[in-house]
Amino acid sequence: MRELSGMVATLAIAATLALADAGRPVLADDMGAQAAYRDIEQTLGSVPGFFKLFPEVGIAGAWAEFKAIQLNPNTKLSGKTKELIGLAVAAQIPCHYCVYFHTAAAKLNGATDEEIREAVAMAAVSRHWSAVLNGMQADFDAFRRETDAVVTLAAAKAAKSQ
Repeated sequence: MRELSGMVATLAIAATLALADAGRPVLADDMGAQAAYRDIEQTLGSVPGFFKLFPEVGIAGAWAEFKAIQLNPNTKLSGKTKELIGLAVAAQIPCHYCVYFHTAAAKLNGATDEEIREAVAMAAVSRHWSAVLNGMQADFDAFRRETDAVVTLAAAKAAKSQ
């Protein structure tokens, strides 16, 4: 209850601040839209149309997220892994734009055709079992216990084989 009242208070403060500033228009330059477009062009060689479709008021943040996660070579996941994840998700959304983009980007990052097929197949397996578990309303606590037991056994077998 305490957490709920704290959340309500936070939302009330945020709403009050938003209303107080509601009369002032938010300009694209406030968020650095032109700087974002320049950086996109410098990074990618042009500003692809899909970036121009995004509202200018949010493009700086959207680009910063894209660049910090997807294009950043200094993250914990490799570029190939990130693109294979993106492809797997895109196949399940489904989004043919994203499938095309992430397939090309995965190949650029060294993914083989077999790795691409495996990523899509893994997405299909996850989707299949998600439909079964959710559709059959499997008991989540029992599922967790069973999963923990399987993982514990797998870890023990792996330790023995080393």
